[in-house]
Amino acid sequence: MIPLEVRGVDVYYGNTRIIKNISFNSTGGELIGIVGPNGSGKTTLLKTIGRLLRPRVGTVIIDQQEILSMKHKEFAKQVAAVPQDTQIEFEFKAIDIVLMGRNPHLGRLQMERPEDERIAKEAMRMTGCLHLMNRPIGELSGGERQRVIIARALAQEPRILLLDEPTSHLDINYQIETMDLLKSLSEKGLIVIAAIHDLNLAAQYCDRLIMLNSGEAIAIGKPEEVLSEERIREVFGCEVIVRHHPVTNAYYITPLPKRRTQPRRRGKKVHIICGGGSGASIMHELHDAGFHVSAGVLNLLDTDYEVAEKLGIEVITEAPFSPVSEESHQANLRAIERTDAVIIAPVAFGFGNLKNLDVCEVALDLGKQVFIMKDVLEPENDYTGGEAKKRIERLLEMSAAVVEGIDDLKKALEALHRCSDKRL
Repeated sequence: MIPLEVRGVDVYYGNTRIIKNISFNSTGGELIGIVGPNGSGKTTLLKTIGRLLRPRVGTVIIDQQEILSMKHKEFAKQVAAVPQDTQIEFEFKAIDIVLMGRNPHLGRLQMERPEDERIAKEAMRMTGCLHLMNRPIGELSGGERQRVIIARALAQEPRILLLDEPTSHLDINYQIETMDLLKSLSEKGLIVIAAIHDLNLAAQYCDRLIMLNSGEAIAIGKPEEVLSEERIREVFGCEVIVRHHPVTNAYYITPLPKRRTQPRRRGKKVHIICGGGSGASIMHELHDAGFHVSAGVLNLLDTDYEVAEKLGIEVITEAPFSPVSEESHQANLRAIERTDAVIIAPVAFGFGNLKNLDVCEVALDLGKQVFIMKDVLEPENDYTGGEAKKRIERLLEMSAAVVEGIDDLKKALEALHRCSDKRL
């Protein structure tokens, strides 16, 4: 038996179809996140499962029974909902708010029994708000009030818990507490379905995601299946980087700002020797400042390679985890011939990338300026037994210049190009 089935649901507001042929099911014991941009239908889908909206097409089934045929109390024993707005106008004590969740289990005009009080207090204990039981609800913070409202829902003893943006307007500590709680509830067998606006929280905590766009389910599956860079670009209209986090063992999303770059100007061509993320900030800064930037040689999958690809920068590549080949070395030399200056980022040098220093000597012979970021000179960046140090010292003897940081580098490049413009 499947506890929850959503079968081909269409939901309308007037003549406008808001939810379009959505189907999914759950056998229990999972946290399902509904994600999507504003107006995509997340709240409408929750209201449909919660019987606040009637689908025009399709149906929602709990234990092989259509929810619209269930009596109100019977349904309330199965499904509880936590709204996005948890504001309560009346100054009830927190325990009284939670006891309201026992109404489906009481007869008409029946007062709460000791068993109901025990269940309400247990719900408050589970949500970490038992110490607030005698506090007026209006005196509680947003995070405290959120926990009380979730406790009220749990007091219904539901099998399905629906939450609309449970972490919105909460500080990060309350966001984590709330998501930890929802995860633990799902692990105890509940079906927890939450509309979540934060994709990183959704990726870290949810077992499955439903991504909506304009009322359609664009994708349903595990976070790593749903949250691809291409799909986020399509649905949210923004550029992101999606990576697997080694500490949390979850996928995380980093949005890329829409870059306001200066127009590309004649000249101002620079080539960056980098790797392992050492050139990322330099590429960003110079690209945004209007320089024509190239980089290499970089291994595929290297962090700097990924940054260059995102920025549309020309990059000379090598196979992953491979030393610089003669073919890549020659391509690097050709790239340097087209530039005005070469920058050596604070990259670590081993025998596999020493050829990237050799091209700098060629650049100086060709009359190009070579700038060495100061941190390159640190001993911990030399994994060649001193060979890299010797080559850098040779570059300094040939007139390469050391710069302190990115600001000094930009000033030096601007000065270089002012001189070039005067000669022209």
